[in-house]
Amino acid sequence: GIFNVKGNKKLKILLDEYEVDYIDELIIRREISLKGSNRCFINDTPVNLNVVKEIGNLLVDLHGQHEHQSLLRTETHIDYLDEFGDYQPLIQQFKNAYSEISKKDNELKDLQKKEENIKEKKDFYSFQIKEIDNISPEENEDEKLNEELKILENSEKIAELASEIYTLLYESESSVQDALSKVKNHLQKLSEIDKTFSDAVAESESALAQIEDISSLVRNYNSRLNLNPEELEEKRERLGAINLLKKKYGGSVKSILEHRKKIGDEVDLAENFAEKINEISNQIFELRENAGSIAKKISKQREQTAKIVKKGIEKNLKELGIQNPEFKTEIENHMAEKDTGVFADGKFFNTTSRGMDEVEFYISTNPGEDLKPLPKVASGGEISRVMLSLKSTLAKNDKLPLLIFDEIDVGISGRIAQKVGNALKELSKYHQIISITHLPQIAGLADSHYSIEKSKKDDRVVSSIKKLKKSEQITEVAKLLSGEKVTEASLKTARELVVSKE
Repeated sequence: GIFNVKGNKKLKILLDEYEVDYIDELIIRREISLKGSNRCFINDTPVNLNVVKEIGNLLVDLHGQHEHQSLLRTETHIDYLDEFGDYQPLIQQFKNAYSEISKKDNELKDLQKKEENIKEKKDFYSFQIKEIDNISPEENEDEKLNEELKILENSEKIAELASEIYTLLYESESSVQDALSKVKNHLQKLSEIDKTFSDAVAESESALAQIEDISSLVRNYNSRLNLNPEELEEKRERLGAINLLKKKYGGSVKSILEHRKKIGDEVDLAENFAEKINEISNQIFELRENAGSIAKKISKQREQTAKIVKKGIEKNLKELGIQNPEFKTEIENHMAEKDTGVFADGKFFNTTSRGMDEVEFYISTNPGEDLKPLPKVASGGEISRVMLSLKSTLAKNDKLPLLIFDEIDVGISGRIAQKVGNALKELSKYHQIISITHLPQIAGLADSHYSIEKSKKDDRVVSSIKKLKKSEQITEVAKLLSGEKVTEASLKTARELVVSKE
């Protein structure tokens, strides 16, 4: 498909986002292989199908044969009004602010829920904190205690071995120290005769020094060794207490300390919840106030837009055969409970992601009648004309290159159908119009006609479309007038309809 998109700012923003070149003529291409795979291109830039769909919404507006029913749903009115207005950035700004409120609101609810949970667990946590703090284990303390207990529990054996070592090295009649001293003296004498033994003398002196160090070590160790049974029992009890905590809280002193910190933080938080909740509540109020300021700006924009839409629709409705139409857009705000919605002018207001307004269309189609909600007054034909008026009013202000109307003629005929056809013709000055219709008054005004047919081929239903020649156009319009059997009268009328547009 080839589209003229000159001046379509929304499309340019979207194309820039997907890094597609923006030029006045946009070419969308989709290749489907026999294997079933497909590729999409926009201006020869590969894109996925979702991008094509998103961009398509800015290129084609489809008014389906049942879409007029959406006008009967009040919740759609705000969308129609906003389509006309030039304040989409404000709405996006509000959506962002609204999203921030939701996030902070959820944070507050989580905190309040956590507060309740922690309050329930606070006594249990306090018990655990007291249990851990009574022992107050230090990191790796269990390993140190195991080493100390190993020494204390083997102190008698250590003392005995140390004493025996000292005796062998220093105190016995044939001590190692005495024997090594004699060896050193003999080596000294040998070195005086032969220098070869000089190094051996030095090594013997070093050996004597090492023996002295070892003797001092075991002697001093023995003197420091404390064989206090009370200390042994205390260390056993402390190690037992630490091991009990390890079983309860993760299997290591590190996990005990981590658990203590975690529940300590939870209890501290519980004790400071009021302050934290108050802090977040103040943040939420500021966000509601900011969102309220944006919502007020949107409301003013909607009020101004509603006046323009009113003029456009009333003008179009007159052209479509409703002589004294009156159209109005009611924009209302409803107060909300405290600390909900958005805050503006000293009050809280209900809100949605589109602002704080509720929008509803009111209409009167007969002189002297009060304005009433659109669904309560409009007949099927009037609804179709209101929709066309709305589309016409909106379409002249946007850059959509293509508008498709699928049976806009629901519920109308005769003179009104002629007026609808003229309205579509007028709209075609601004956009390319494709209209699917069964009314000759509308079909006859088209510049080109296409006939869509279904046929059965090899147990399959095949749809085909054919552009009609001038003579075929008249015949097909005649069929709309008289049915399958074309009469001279219907041909004459069809010819007049087709020629009249020229």
